[in-house]
Amino acid sequence: MLRRFTAVVLAADRGPHDPVAASANVPCKALTPIGDTPMVIRVLDALDAAQSIELSILCGPEWDSINHEKTLADRVTSKQIRWIQPRATPSLSAYHAMASVDHENLILLTTADHALLHPALIDTFCRGSLKAGGDIVVGVARHDIVQTAFPNTRRTAIRLQDGAYCSCNLFAFLTPQGREVAKFWRRVERHRKNPLRLIGILGWRTVVQYLFGKLSLAGALARLSHQIGLTIHAIELPFPEAALDVDTVSDWVLVQNIARSFQPDRDPRHNQSLPTEVPE
Repeated sequence: MLRRFTAVVLAADRGPHDPVAASANVPCKALTPIGDTPMVIRVLDALDAAQSIELSILCGPEWDSINHEKTLADRVTSKQIRWIQPRATPSLSAYHAMASVDHENLILLTTADHALLHPALIDTFCRGSLKAGGDIVVGVARHDIVQTAFPNTRRTAIRLQDGAYCSCNLFAFLTPQGREVAKFWRRVERHRKNPLRLIGILGWRTVVQYLFGKLSLAGALARLSHQIGLTIHAIELPFPEAALDVDTVSDWVLVQNIARSFQPDRDPRHNQSLPTEVPE
């Protein structure tokens, strides 16, 4: 019997001056349209269609923003999805949202700006996470497949002995203990765009290994697992779009362009036909 996940979607706003929200003329980034659909709705639709997801919890945006989008407001008021008030930081929001889920439930954590998320990607990650086991599983994509598919975008990558990897904003929490990592996350979230500082949290010896190209993905996760007392694994996803989130206005332009002809299916090779050019 397939064990299914509770999905937690982080959708808190970054403030009234968020450049993406301002460019899209919407009250918060999560409501930024991709085509005619707010990206948070795209994420919720993908989760609803995935075989691995049982229900979804939306953490944020603020209630005034939800009321701005009738489709989202209807889903919340009809209890099709659960809504939770966001907290001051992503880590606090994640911890608060996961604390509302029964301890026996599996949790998939993602973000509202993961606008190209689709059921095949979700199911691949969730099923792979169950096979990997441990407390926490993170999704990654090789930087080279992302750059090959989308040469006009720049993604933050951690360059390790066995290759460069991009985060995919997909995290599986398989045990109640795994949820405690949100407390550790508070230490690292301000460095999320600086790989060297992230590595530095693991100690100077790890930094030296990293700088000399001697640190592997498995080695980095083993050090992290030891430091926080949990078992963390990574799953390498074959979908380059898994590494695309809408963090900047240029990301929004790129994702809109891709979404016009994006037809995901169960075969990761479909990514080879995705458009790669950002319109002027």
